[in-house]
Amino acid sequence: MGVANDERQQLCDLFERLGPEAPTLCHGWSTRDLAVHLVVREHRPDAAGGKLLKALADRGERVRGELAQLQWEELVDRVRQGPPKWNPLGIGAVNEGVNSAEYYVHHEDVRRAQPGWQPRPEDPERSEALWKALSRTARYFYGRSPVGVVLRRPDGHEVSAKNGPRTVRILGSSEELLLHAFGRKPAQVSFEGNEADVLAVEDLRRSV
Repeated sequence: MGVANDERQQLCDLFERLGPEAPTLCHGWSTRDLAVHLVVREHRPDAAGGKLLKALADRGERVRGELAQLQWEELVDRVRQGPPKWNPLGIGAVNEGVNSAEYYVHHEDVRRAQPGWQPRPEDPERSEALWKALSRTARYFYGRSPVGVVLRRPDGHEVSAKNGPRTVRILGSSEELLLHAFGRKPAQVSFEGNEADVLAVEDLRRSV
């Protein structure tokens, strides 16, 4: 099925098990709020923007409100079905390239917000897919860093996320490095570098 679809289906299974009011790592969002976000992202891109235009913002609020009123089973089923045929996110390579990271992070947003969560067993296919996604987007995530940033896996593979006169290395698995890039506080990573520089990078990611 691919990593993107595996993560989608596992997230939907978790949605069904926990219900619509469970907490997530997304600030202020319940599982219902997260499911609505995913449906809007894939089915209603016309309602996904709106930060700069009030008309679009109003439409987005209206659409999200309508989706939030759906029965939980129907809302989860819309997430499970994936993008409609007209959405490029439904194309195999695009889906895998974009949604692997999106759905892994949101799956962990739900998993890690629950008491007693544990890291999942290693999965080489998932790790490689997420490393590819992170390698493509690292400069976007860390481009505003005041210092250089290098992401390093345990096997020694690295990706330069930002050049700078001083460098902070962030060490961890592909999965944990991706979570750090997305600003998720429970990411299990370690750092090499000047303490003040490390704090500056940490503050940058907490602000997302």
